[in-house]
This record gives sequence, structure tokens and C-alpha cells, in this order.
Amino acid sequence: MSAQDARLKKLRMRSWRRGMKEMDLILGPYADAELDRFTPEALDAYEALLDENDQDLYLWVTGAVVCRPELAPMIARIAEAAGLRRV
Repeated sequence: MSAQDARLKKLRMRSWRRGMKEMDLILGPYADAELDRFTPEALDAYEALLDENDQDLYLWVTGAVVCRPELAPMIARIAEAAGLRRV
């Protein structure tokens, strides 16, 4: 297995095995569908996003709370992929 394949596998696992079931169901399918197309820089950003607290991520993805500006583009893509209508 190449280093890239191992990294993608790890990121998918982290996306599906969160501390909050809602985030499993949001991030898991997103990772399965999108990570293969990510640039190395986008993978770095996604990996950093996975270090965030699930409760914060959920509020950001649902639009209940505004996230930090540097996370906004990826949070918006995740929300759109999950079919979440952001308020």
C-alpha cells in the first residue's frame, strides 16, 4: 500500500469513527465520495478539520454557529454534500 493510500484509508477511518454519530454520518460519506479527488493541500486541511471537536463541527456544518473563516469553504462543501440546509 502506498503512503497516499494509507493516508486516505486513515482519513476515511477517522471520518467514520468520530465521537458523535451525527458526525460519522456526515463526514463518513463525504470522505468516501471526495477524498480521492483532493489535492495534497486539501487533504492537509481536511486532516486538520478532523482534529476539531465534534460538537463544534456539527454546529458549523449545520450552520447553527459560524466557523472560523479559514474553515468556511470546506465546511460549506461538507454541508452541501450532506444535504444540510444551512441557516
